[in-house]
Amino acid sequence: MLSALAFFFVITSYYIIRPVRDQLSGAVGSSSLPLFYGAVFVVMLLLTPLFGLLVARFPRKQLLGWSYSFFILCLLAFVPAFMAQDRIGARELGVVFFVWVSVFNLFVVSLFWSFMADIFSSGRARQVFSMIALGGMAGAIFGPLVTKVLLQLIGVAMLLVVSAAALALALLLLLQLSAQQQQRAGDQDGKAIGGSLWAGVRELWSRPFLRYMALLMLFADGIGTLGYALVADYAKAHFVGDVARTAFYNNMDLATNLLGAALQLSLTPWLLVRRGAGWALMVPAVVNLGLLAGLALVGSGNLVVLGYSVPLLVVMLVTTRGFAYGMGKPAADALYTRVPREARYKGKNFIETTVWRFGDLVVTSAVSGLRVLGLGVGALALLGSAVAGLSAVVARRAGWSPDLEAELPAPAGNAATVSGRRGAKP
Repeated sequence: MLSALAFFFVITSYYIIRPVRDQLSGAVGSSSLPLFYGAVFVVMLLLTPLFGLLVARFPRKQLLGWSYSFFILCLLAFVPAFMAQDRIGARELGVVFFVWVSVFNLFVVSLFWSFMADIFSSGRARQVFSMIALGGMAGAIFGPLVTKVLLQLIGVAMLLVVSAAALALALLLLLQLSAQQQQRAGDQDGKAIGGSLWAGVRELWSRPFLRYMALLMLFADGIGTLGYALVADYAKAHFVGDVARTAFYNNMDLATNLLGAALQLSLTPWLLVRRGAGWALMVPAVVNLGLLAGLALVGSGNLVVLGYSVPLLVVMLVTTRGFAYGMGKPAADALYTRVPREARYKGKNFIETTVWRFGDLVVTSAVSGLRVLGLGVGALALLGSAVAGLSAVVARRAGWSPDLEAELPAPAGNAATVSGRRGAKP
């Protein structure tokens, strides 16, 4: 319950600032996304050894405290910049803030799940990770709702202060959880991990599971970024002003997270416990294949949903993200409980930061080039469906990779205690 509540505040914080970031990309369209993602990739590459240094040298409690405190202070520092957005310019502010939010998302969320994989066994993880993720999904619904209410009252800039407050609450809960873990008899996991600064890169090349996860990240990122770029062009063409664009992206996030919550309350826990994490990793790829193939056949247009006319591009992006957050992410994080701690922190973080943003750069550059050559939505969706097919194959290999530790059985009972942490009897 403590973990779920902490994740609730982490994701609430992120989803308050996410539409603020997206309205900047919507203001300039997909043509500027290669610049945005290129800057993010360079920053991620520079930060990889720094994160390796922090993980190697400092205990878990200090790592959490310093990392989260840094992002809280940065949120507050951005407030004056957004008050002067019209003078600075959407493109100039967009590059800086897009880079920062991408780093914020990947490091804060990745570090949270590395911590979760550190304190739960594989059996307990399959039992509780969907519920912890559901806490995050509740935050992903609450965040857009808070944004929707406050946007007209306090404006875009002051939303950053609300986001900082939510992240501060998450930090307090995580520090409390870390302290409780260190008080338990025999718990050594709070100590510094040690090892090389570039161990994440080394782990990626030495472990088949991490290689599969890196490929899966690239494929999934290709599909998600393709949809994001097409929707950015739609937002640029149909919405004027930062408030209108922020509201559009906020509504899309709300729909995505409602779908993700529905999955985490129904299909995802059943798959994780009854069939295993490998199956829950494969299903989103198959769903993406069907969505993109359908978009390639039908092309762009609108679909009537609950009496509202919704672009098919938005339906595709919402469904793709809903399955990624509501099923794929809990499954992947459950699999990471079956690798050593160094791979769990450094290897996982390298994949979910540098590899992810490298994929963003490649995909957005490719989409821009293909649009220049005259390829429309249908042709791009057809290419995406081929990538989704490859993703399903790689997900199957990752879920049953030979280098994963043996999967522990799910403990009896429903209490999500931490007695099932690694090293304790399940």
